[in-house]
Amino acid sequence: MNFLSAGWLWLYVGAALMLAEILTPGFVVFFFGLAAATVGALVLVLPDALHPSLNWQLGMFSIFSVVYLVALRRYVKSVFMGDTDESKAIESPYMGRIGKVIAAIRVEVPGRILLGDAEWTASADQPIAEGVEVRVIAQKNLTLKVESI
Repeated sequence: MNFLSAGWLWLYVGAALMLAEILTPGFVVFFFGLAAATVGALVLVLPDALHPSLNWQLGMFSIFSVVYLVALRRYVKSVFMGDTDESKAIESPYMGRIGKVIAAIRVEVPGRILLGDAEWTASADQPIAEGVEVRVIAQKNLTLKVESI
């Protein structure tokens, strides 16, 4: 068995890319490695009479990369990284504090509030005009959710 054949080289590249994912953020490189491993497996499985050309191999690598990124990334990322959309704090230290709106808050567009001596991005379920006092009811990452008093 020739361990330097095209199929084995694709498998080596695939394994290297999947391991490189450890060093990179975003969970993208893994899928390029998975695509390379898939092409390597196909090249090894196909008989010599159907041995694919380099152009075919590169085309299949491109197709598998896009398919794996689109179809699997969201699912696999949630399995390995968990849900990281919201803060893991049980309760924000800002909950219940009173602030003042310094840039109007609309439902679809966050505004700004002054809380103590710091400005924060703020969202609300109802539009709130500038100058209105508000109470912090939740925190999602660096955005405070507020309600008018």
